[in-house]
Amino acid sequence: MKNIAGKILKFHELLLPELTAHKYALMNENVYRFFRGTCHLYYETLSKEKNIPGSPAAWICGDLHLENFGSYKGDNRLVYFDLNDFDEAVLAPATWELTRFISSVFIAFESMGIESKKAMNMGQLFLKVYSETLAGGKSFYIEPKTAKGIVKIFLKKASKQRQSELLDKRTIRKNGRLRIVTGKKYFPVDKELRTELCNHMEDWIINNNGRPYNFEVADVAFRRAGLGSLGLKRYLFLLRSVNSHEEYMLVDMKEAISSSLAPYLEIKQPDWKSESERIISIQTRMQNIVPALLSETRFKDANYVIEEMQPMHDSINLKLIKNRYRDIYQVINDMAILTASSHLRSSGRQCSANADELISFGLDTSWQSKIIDIGIAMAEQTKVNHKEFTKGYEEGLYSLHESGAD
Repeated sequence: MKNIAGKILKFHELLLPELTAHKYALMNENVYRFFRGTCHLYYETLSKEKNIPGSPAAWICGDLHLENFGSYKGDNRLVYFDLNDFDEAVLAPATWELTRFISSVFIAFESMGIESKKAMNMGQLFLKVYSETLAGGKSFYIEPKTAKGIVKIFLKKASKQRQSELLDKRTIRKNGRLRIVTGKKYFPVDKELRTELCNHMEDWIINNNGRPYNFEVADVAFRRAGLGSLGLKRYLFLLRSVNSHEEYMLVDMKEAISSSLAPYLEIKQPDWKSESERIISIQTRMQNIVPALLSETRFKDANYVIEEMQPMHDSINLKLIKNRYRDIYQVINDMAILTASSHLRSSGRQCSANADELISFGLDTSWQSKIIDIGIAMAEQTKVNHKEFTKGYEEGLYSLHESGAD
């Protein structure tokens, strides 16, 4: 138990204590949240797995699970469904990506009370469709017109959401102007930091090539969001048009740190200038269209990723369709297509496998059952680790990080 506690505490020691306290509380609630919050533990174990099948080197998002697919507005202003989290992205064996996703299916389905037989079916479906898509050698994308089933309904609903709805939920009008509502997820920053942040964003607006033209900073707050990234510095900016004081947009700026997979990689990585460059470069390669305003910046000796906060940025709530087998089938099918497409789309870049190598890997299906077995074994190990974590949590092993908890 102390071994698990030591690894978790060490991984989080340079992050913000008040946020890691909240993260530990969430991880204590159930195995799936623990799984999402301990990517580093997962890959430390997986990297030692001797029976994992060989596979081509691919650009992977690094933390592929059921909730890391979702809707977003691209820089072409259209809505897409795709992989949407690249904080952990690296060049690694393609099987690492697949194994983590399979583990997520078994852990998530058990947490939702879905029988293991259905989890097995969905795991097998994912690998089958992934392989078939690779073997076809063609990448695909999903937007409202090409989507099917529940994903089509999800995207159509997302497309109808408006910026005004997002602003209504996160802002309040004071003295005739909008301000960010602080409270549960958004917190005020002190006067000195606020000035520095506003000045930095004003400079970014002027100097960024994809900048929002004719906007100025109206407000800024600290933002608490996600689970795996809790502990990072993250800010939300409210921008106001200088031409129309009733036109606003929200911009997210999240700290970028080293991928938790980095210590376990044997494949040489590019010499990135910064962690934000790593994240954005790989995201640009893997996604069909990147999110609006995606860019990088450096503030107070830390690197950050910037993108527009959008009303349609969301993931499918599988709990709402857990009794609708056909809908789950369609979602998993789409996730497999998108995963394979992201690997094909980013192939042949900086030592990643080329398309022909990925096609050959897709045609050889002998590795699929082994990935299922290892994914299940890793899910079981995650449950063991979670039991040790919860015991340590109750005994106060993480109390040094709890002083700022909500």
